[in-house]
Amino acid sequence: MTDFQKYIPQVSFELIPICNLVSNQNYQRSLSRRHIERTAANFNTYQINPVKISRRNGQNYVINGQHTIEIIALVSGSRETPVWCMVYDGLEYLHEADIFAGQQEYTKSLSAFEIFTANLEADSDTHIIIKAIVEQCGLRLANSKKSGTVCAVTSLMDIYEQYGYDGLERTLRLVVQTWEGEASSLTSRMLRGAALMVATFSDSLKDDLFANRVGTISAREIARTARERRAGSIGYAETMLLKYNKNTKSTLSMTRLHAPQKGIA
Repeated sequence: MTDFQKYIPQVSFELIPICNLVSNQNYQRSLSRRHIERTAANFNTYQINPVKISRRNGQNYVINGQHTIEIIALVSGSRETPVWCMVYDGLEYLHEADIFAGQQEYTKSLSAFEIFTANLEADSDTHIIIKAIVEQCGLRLANSKKSGTVCAVTSLMDIYEQYGYDGLERTLRLVVQTWEGEASSLTSRMLRGAALMVATFSDSLKDDLFANRVGTISAREIARTARERRAGSIGYAETMLLKYNKNTKSTLSMTRLHAPQKGIA
């Protein structure tokens, strides 16, 4: 066992009330109220990590976990609520700051695709439905861009949440019908732009006409023109709409496209 001691931190684990913890050290990041409130609204006990503490001069200083304690305080409604703490004794302030900086520098955040995959493994109904829609449209999920694959999972989630099953399914079918699953047509902005078209014009938008008219230019050209027009998905939707309306007497309104309740950034 002695050979492994250098790999084992010299700590103890204790339940300490939040009111007995000192947070907001200068080396820590600023508290994000948005993150705290969002996580509290989706609170799950199994996702709580121990708070890393330095016991110095009789005080329990939070090295890492200040958001955790604020989330638990908000959910429980009390700062008397105890949290599991991983306690270091004998550290100095400079060592604490070094531990925090090193931990943040070498921590790898999960990608959106990795999080989506984990939710699939957890049998999340929403994620399973989205995966089924993608596959019904002849596509598959992947973490790299190539023909016939979608890696813009955050956009899939947003479109599904805002426009529902039918909105996402029609958006994907429209894009596939127009560009046959070409990789550049399945990017985040392309999907969001097409979704905005579908949601804004509904039955007035004819899928066959869209495929025939907008499909005469490549997805890459759509992207180039969109970036010149306006930032975000609205630039893509505008570009698609202009091409859809070209050389026709019956046009869809650009004004409707800008209705604020329809937008996906």
